[in-house]
Amino acid sequence: MHNTSLIDPLYFYSGIAVIRISGPSSKSIYDGLCPNKASLKPRYATIRTLYHPESNGSEILDAEALVLFFPRPKTVTGDDVLELHIHGGSATVKAVLAAIPKCAAEGPIRYAEPGEFTKRAFLNDRLDLAQVEALSETLEAETEQQRRAAVRGSSGSLGRTYEDWRQRLLQARAEMEALIDFSEDQHFDESPTSLVGNVTKQVKEILRSIHIHEGASERSELLRNGIKIALVGPPNVGKSSFMNQIVGREASIVSGESGTTRDIIEANLDIRGYLCTFADTAGFRSADSKDYTGPQGSEAKIGAVEEEGIRRARVKATQSDVIIVLASVESDTLGRPHIRFDLETLKLAAECKERLVVINKRDAISEDELRALVQQFTEEVIAKVEGLKGVQPLLISCKEAQDLGSDQIDPGGIRRVTDQLVSSFKDMTSLPATLQDLHGVTERQRQLLVKCRGHLESYLESVGATDLAAQEGASDEIHSYDTDITMAAEHLRYAANYLGRITGRGEVGDVEEILGVIFEKFCVGK
Repeated sequence: MHNTSLIDPLYFYSGIAVIRISGPSSKSIYDGLCPNKASLKPRYATIRTLYHPESNGSEILDAEALVLFFPRPKTVTGDDVLELHIHGGSATVKAVLAAIPKCAAEGPIRYAEPGEFTKRAFLNDRLDLAQVEALSETLEAETEQQRRAAVRGSSGSLGRTYEDWRQRLLQARAEMEALIDFSEDQHFDESPTSLVGNVTKQVKEILRSIHIHEGASERSELLRNGIKIALVGPPNVGKSSFMNQIVGREASIVSGESGTTRDIIEANLDIRGYLCTFADTAGFRSADSKDYTGPQGSEAKIGAVEEEGIRRARVKATQSDVIIVLASVESDTLGRPHIRFDLETLKLAAECKERLVVINKRDAISEDELRALVQQFTEEVIAKVEGLKGVQPLLISCKEAQDLGSDQIDPGGIRRVTDQLVSSFKDMTSLPATLQDLHGVTERQRQLLVKCRGHLESYLESVGATDLAAQEGASDEIHSYDTDITMAAEHLRYAANYLGRITGRGEVGDVEEILGVIFEKFCVGK
């Protein structure tokens, strides 16, 4: 229990303002603002008139305020909590806030620092650090999938899992240290080799679980930080027009002039609950840039600026989670249709797990011509790029998509592309039903799990885990392990400490150094 009472000072113009007070002075503040009134029934809303504590009941601060009292320890902070739901005018809020410190109190009264209410909840064991992080991410969530991932971590199941692992490792460490200290004791209950074998079995079980959690965290990070999508292809195939259609605004400059996009243009977008970052890149030009059915290398000289733009585009593509390759239907000087594409961009897409091939300007030729041309392109180009076999191009028309008067359900075919993207997003981020809570694993937690895993793997090396079965019953050989077992016990200690950093239940020094980093992200009032 803390001696200082906290007031949430953050307020905005609204119909109702809520002032939350946490600490030992909560009851005294109620008595000062509501003189000669009966004590509040815990967890029941009561209408009260609030008076200035120094006016002997003559100066009303707010009429018909809603007041609630929550006694410790079963409160959001673990301390007594008083909530004042008052009228939201700024003058009323300021008057009540100014009056609260003038009430008789059991200790100091001050405004709360950002995140201090949640910090008290943690210090009073109402929340573990994993739940605190989940709360922070809930407050920061901008998309539906971010919200869902954050909520998964708020149940406390992750914290309980990590604490269970930590306790098992601490117990295992104690057994290993007992082996070091008492291995020659005739009354030792278990043979040294058997004890090491049992500990090793537990370590391997935890390691398998850590691998699962690490993999899940990579998927959940896509939901939190956004899925990176690169648009690549030769110049003038409609990358910028396509991006503008996807994001719903003119994010990129559209021009018939080749090489308009030199630098990378990025735009964030919420696609059906998934946060995405689209990157429009410079058009690729090289000897591999061809007009299909009329293979002709790019003849115009590539300048230094454009070359740098292409280099950046190449890097951006390799760093992306999804690559969309744009090609287009064109006609040569004799009116013969062909598909303009760049082979390098197709090869880049083949190296990416999630990729789409999109052909723009489907409206340039008849449906029969288009069907034949796309089939030929698919069989003779896409299928021959290693890793792209089976990929079917999606056909769009940015020109048709711009026709606001169209009566088509999906003008331009843009929705079909977004449908395919959403399907890919689900594949990239989904987890089995039994592992849904692992969406709550954060990047900080993943990094600590990696360090924990490293020490557990070092433990296995220290005890020669793969040879234990052959040494079963050879108690006279345990002395050859003395040094390694000492190191093994240390690795268990380090592994347990890293798990403690996740939940906040580790050594005091370890936890204190990360509290500030976590709580500084909170707003005042949380």
